[in-house]
Amino acid sequence: MTETVVSTSTARPGTTAALPPAPAEAVPVPPGPEPEKRGPAPGRLRALDGLRLVAALMVAAYHYGGRGGSVTDAWGSSPELQFPTLHTVFAYGCLGVQVFFVISGFVICMSGWGRSLTSFFASRVSRLMPAYWVAVVLVTAVFALPAVAYEAVSPSDALVNLTLLQQPLGADRVLGVCWTLWVEVRFYALFALCVVLPGTNRRRVLMFCGGWLLAAVLAQAADEPLLDLVLMPEYAPFFVGGIGLYLVHRDRRDAHGWGITVVSFLVGQHYAVADLWNAADPNAFAHRTTFGIVLVVAFGFVAVAAIALGWLSWANWRWLTVAGALTYPFYLVHEHLGWVVIHVLHRDLRVPSAATFVLTTAAMLLLAWLLHRFVEKPLTPRLRSVLSRRL
Repeated sequence: MTETVVSTSTARPGTTAALPPAPAEAVPVPPGPEPEKRGPAPGRLRALDGLRLVAALMVAAYHYGGRGGSVTDAWGSSPELQFPTLHTVFAYGCLGVQVFFVISGFVICMSGWGRSLTSFFASRVSRLMPAYWVAVVLVTAVFALPAVAYEAVSPSDALVNLTLLQQPLGADRVLGVCWTLWVEVRFYALFALCVVLPGTNRRRVLMFCGGWLLAAVLAQAADEPLLDLVLMPEYAPFFVGGIGLYLVHRDRRDAHGWGITVVSFLVGQHYAVADLWNAADPNAFAHRTTFGIVLVVAFGFVAVAAIALGWLSWANWRWLTVAGALTYPFYLVHEHLGWVVIHVLHRDLRVPSAATFVLTTAAMLLLAWLLHRFVEKPLTPRLRSVLSRRL
């Protein structure tokens, strides 16, 4: 959910004091620190844009046909009855969030490399907030309509939602997906304080990855709520894995980057299986297998690795840039507003289930384009400029 323009770092050559010429034998000067390898040439990783949209569509499939609860009211019956075969596949769509986190680790390390803390902060806020604010207002307004059957949050909670701090404050959420944004914000804060503020370089990034992963595992063992809140043990491996893959993108022979990526995958799949394997629950909507969960997590890591290594550089179509631009606003609005559209199409207009699924997804993509065109494009650069100037 972030920009994907590669920013390369400038090599840090070793510095030596200027010496006057010696009349006979020159005084040897100890070499400075070895310069860092330059990253790849600037360019847009359009395949990464496409992968972001794939992850968003996975989550949409889960919300429309891979779970029970509120979506049952939209369809008029369980999605299990609407999609007798596909509902078990759609149930794995929730893992699109883990794929997002791997992408986010890659992109945040890429975009934060060489930036000041002010620039990094302005970039993140201006990227997240304009579309988010409008999505909160839009969903609140739609749910307040008498014709919509879903219960709206209180005015006070709706206002708190504009801060993105509704979860730690215990307020009701307007957007069901905003919990992932709260996870992202905590990742941004950790990366900013530990890497961007002191100055990004390879050694500092490696220390951050190793330190966060180890601390997250220890926090899990300590069972301390505050440590869990800060260190996010169940999500840290995915962000760290994405960062490791960015180091591989800069230098595919980086053994440390590969090591971080492999360890992150091994730890991350463990958390994914522990959280999402529900075979013991007889009332589960669909029973995910451990193999299926590991396979989807592996897909996320392998897909980002293929992009990092340049194997998908042939996927350079311009429409992928548009797909990447639509991903974030689509992610924000697709769940709750999608349920409203499903209700109208399927229950009121009697449109078949498969057609309703496709038309609802298309409608949410169209709404995402409108948000991108009329909200993000004009407001994001202005907000970034204001924040950079004021800070």
